[in-house]
Amino acid sequence: MTSGIIMASGFSRRMGKDKLLLEIEGKKIVEYVIEAAKKSNLNEIILVYRTREIRDIGEKYNIKTVYNPKAHLGQSQSVILGVENSSSNNSYMFLVGDQPFTDYKLINKLIRKHIENEGKIVIPFSNGNINMPIIFPKLFKEDLLNVKGDKGGREIIQDNPDSIVSVNIENQKLLKDIDTIEEYSDWCLYNIK
Repeated sequence: MTSGIIMASGFSRRMGKDKLLLEIEGKKIVEYVIEAAKKSNLNEIILVYRTREIRDIGEKYNIKTVYNPKAHLGQSQSVILGVENSSSNNSYMFLVGDQPFTDYKLINKLIRKHIENEGKIVIPFSNGNINMPIIFPKLFKEDLLNVKGDKGGREIIQDNPDSIVSVNIENQKLLKDIDTIEEYSDWCLYNIK
């Protein structure tokens, strides 16, 4: 069983407004991530939110929503809340709410790789860079519950290089996150499908 944890409680400081609520082709960015997760083989989906607007979107899609009262402490709080509220006893996939081009096929590909490599951290790579979504097996549950700051699970990855299974993703669009108004403007020109 793999729980999908959508981290959607950031402050969008580089954007200057909540980027997850910006629209591409008439749909909010975070909705694309939720829809991909719902269409995938994830066993449950948890949306970790900070604002009422994001919570309302999660409720519209009938997924579990968890409020993050300590969002100011960084991404680690979303990781901790997601794990604490997961009913999974197997693994946790962490997704970010600002990757609207992530699709269910990519999610399923990573889940299959996890099933084939039990106990390993599954990471999509593109051009040699670590990307999201990432799957952590239950072996790292306590480590995930003890992460600090804005690094999420990066330190766990750095400390366990032998536990990593990389998945090469040729289509970089699938992994693209939107952080600035310029990136948003550029990516609005692309068809979301």
